[in-house]
Amino acid sequence: MINNISIKCLKSDKIESGACHGQFLINSLRSGQGITIGNQLRRVLLNDLGGMAITAIRIAGVSHEFSTIPGVREDILEILLNLKGVVLRSNTQSPQFGRLKIQGPIVVTADLIQLPSNLELVNPNHYLMTISTANVIEIEFKFEYGMGYKLASQTFLEEDENYLQLDTIFMPVQKVDFKIENVYDNANNITERLFLDIWTNGSISPNEALKSAAQVTIDLFSLLVEEKQTTKINKLKPEIQSISIEPYTNIAIEELQLSVRAYNCLKKAQINTVGDLLQYSPEKLQELKNFGRKSSIEVFSTLKNKLGIILK
Repeated sequence: MINNISIKCLKSDKIESGACHGQFLINSLRSGQGITIGNQLRRVLLNDLGGMAITAIRIAGVSHEFSTIPGVREDILEILLNLKGVVLRSNTQSPQFGRLKIQGPIVVTADLIQLPSNLELVNPNHYLMTISTANVIEIEFKFEYGMGYKLASQTFLEEDENYLQLDTIFMPVQKVDFKIENVYDNANNITERLFLDIWTNGSISPNEALKSAAQVTIDLFSLLVEEKQTTKINKLKPEIQSISIEPYTNIAIEELQLSVRAYNCLKKAQINTVGDLLQYSPEKLQELKNFGRKSSIEVFSTLKNKLGIILK
């Protein structure tokens, strides 16, 4: 029975560079529950947990990522790549800033970055660059909290024009594996036990990650048991189905305010009114010259949103 379920930590250890591994055992699951729970936890662990990471840097005297810094062995792209490996532990989700000002010659590692008090380095010995001359290097770092990953091409904002953006990985969980074993009792009844292996980057322990994933799942499914929206959805259906399309057939397509591409394609095909348009299925529309799937979706969405006409 579900009341007999128990969870036990079988292993918890640190790997290289501060990374962590933990193995957990969930006992007394009914047949079929192992894969359900294992899949759910794995997806949440890999997708829905957040972390703090470097998202942008500003280097004195450098304006773009293809520059070089005099006296530094690595170019800017290599330095950006090295910075992606810096792992941070944080007790805040608000943006933070750090600074590095150092004179060479020296091998620069992550522990030389001056961090705010609410950030902590997980891998202080992580290599960043080598300064081979007596030059002074000054870098400002921007730290942000997020989930999943963020591509640099999506983060060029006007207020950040002096910053070089990084492809940022926020996910604290690096890998999750699980396996299921059947357990037979004296009466030959079958229960399952689930072995769950979690690897993190060290910013969160596997035990904390598992608890957070379980809480996210609880919060998500608790919303599904609320039935406040059910009656509203049921009331809307007959109203939409009762709309007649007859009064709208003589409306000019200009009234739909379509994009220039979709509008020009329709006019070239002698489609001048909504009535003309309703003679076409999505498949027939896509056969028009230069009229693709995106334009077809736009037209039928506009009919639904503006006129309440829903077509199969």
